[in-house]
Amino acid sequence: MAIVGEIDLYTAPRLQAEFTRLLEESATTLVVIDMSGVEFCDSTGMNVLLSALKRLRERGGALEVAGPRPAVRKILQVTGLDSVFTVHETVPEELLAVESQG
Repeated sequence: MAIVGEIDLYTAPRLQAEFTRLLEESATTLVVIDMSGVEFCDSTGMNVLLSALKRLRERGGALEVAGPRPAVRKILQVTGLDSVFTVHETVPEELLAVESQG
């Protein structure tokens, strides 16, 4: 899943709805979020990610973050969420290969 722009009080509900749809319509247990296009993410956005992580963990899964820009990486570090989420520098190659086959 790729996210672009800003994740804040105004856009977080749309992201929450997208996660809800994804988790209701599929049995996926791993979601990797490509955040390389995210310029800003506030606490509201982080709460949406945490909520999705919780739902995925309930089904034995995980939520991982890939390619966060420096501003987003700083928020992850300051809040300690960089130890809650697996954070990749870029989207893992094996996931790109799977995505391109779809």
